[in-house]
Amino acid sequence: MRNLDAGLASFASSPSAENGRKAGDEDRQGPPSPRYAAIKQFLTDAVRDGTLKPGDRVPSEAELVARFSVSRMTANRALRELQGTGLLVRRAGIGSFIAEPKPIGQMIEIRNIADEIRARGHAYRATVVHNAGEKATAETAALLEVSVGTHLFHSVIVHHEADLPIQLEERFVLASIAPDYGEMDFTQTTPNEYLTRMAPLERFEHRVTAAMPDARVRAMLGLGHAEPVLVMTRRTWSRARLVSHAWLTHPASRFELSAAFSVDR
Repeated sequence: MRNLDAGLASFASSPSAENGRKAGDEDRQGPPSPRYAAIKQFLTDAVRDGTLKPGDRVPSEAELVARFSVSRMTANRALRELQGTGLLVRRAGIGSFIAEPKPIGQMIEIRNIADEIRARGHAYRATVVHNAGEKATAETAALLEVSVGTHLFHSVIVHHEADLPIQLEERFVLASIAPDYGEMDFTQTTPNEYLTRMAPLERFEHRVTAAMPDARVRAMLGLGHAEPVLVMTRRTWSRARLVSHAWLTHPASRFELSAAFSVDR
């Protein structure tokens, strides 16, 4: 980050940096001064001119406080707002990094997430949180339209793109259609790959909603308290039976969904 360090030193000594030299002044005077906006502009320009690239670490709050002579609140606001625009990804206990371009998921196709990630030139890995058989409760039986007590499999998997959690997959599967599901090593294959082999797809439904995640989801996806998610609910049918119900949860700041289709005239 030598070029960025030089740029920061030059900016901090410029005439515009002399305004509000006392840390905290801008935060005590009611309407905030443009100091946080100046930091945002500087980092945005660094991305535009290539000084900072996706994956690069940006200065911490403490470094920005020292270099720009602002309060910690001002430095935090600059980083927080850049995160809100999608320019930065903040990782608790590690720092802030320039975000990769948002992955785009297809709404009208069912694609293997491992293939999608590798096609973008990134490494893929999965963390299996849970994968076991269980008897359907009243709630889970309704999801798959079966009787209470029916044998199901329940899996929870976090999919990572370049070591960043990109999707939390929670899925219930009808055991009679996919009898080996609970024995599969989903760090080596994906539920999508296995189910495609065992239960050829005949029909599927997608529904997407925005939500605020609970503490469990935040922890698995590495999210802050105020970060929303996009939740795709997916149901799939095979052999005229509903065989899988899944919730695919993505950090809204790191992911977007798209669809394209032709109109039959």
